[in-house]
Amino acid sequence: QLGESGGGLVQPGDSLRLSCANSGGTFSGYTVGWLRQAPGKEREFVAALRLTTGHTRYADSVKGRFTISKDAAKNMVLLQMGGLKPEDSAVYYCAAARGLIIASMTQDIHYTNWGQGTQVTVSS
Repeated sequence: QLGESGGGLVQPGDSLRLSCANSGGTFSGYTVGWLRQAPGKEREFVAALRLTTGHTRYADSVKGRFTISKDAAKNMVLLQMGGLKPEDSAVYYCAAARGLIIASMTQDIHYTNWGQGTQVTVSS
């Protein structure tokens, strides 16, 4: 059971940190991804972290602005978002899967566990 937190309303240029917790156990052996969906748009990949190897992947639209990381002590995966833009507004979902190969990290169809999502709104 995945749960996201940290969403909210911010202004353009602000930062926000999203957290993904796994109430069903640890993230050991998982790949954890963040995906988002804006109204009227398809869900899109944002970032992913392959916890077994440390590999990360980012969508081109967020590279240099977003960072995905783990907080092992809290059993969480974090998404630090900076330089937020109105086009970053969406519901952000945390997703996880075991045994995901690196090439599949950016593809939402491979994720088997999903959170309920947290709303991020960037507006002045």
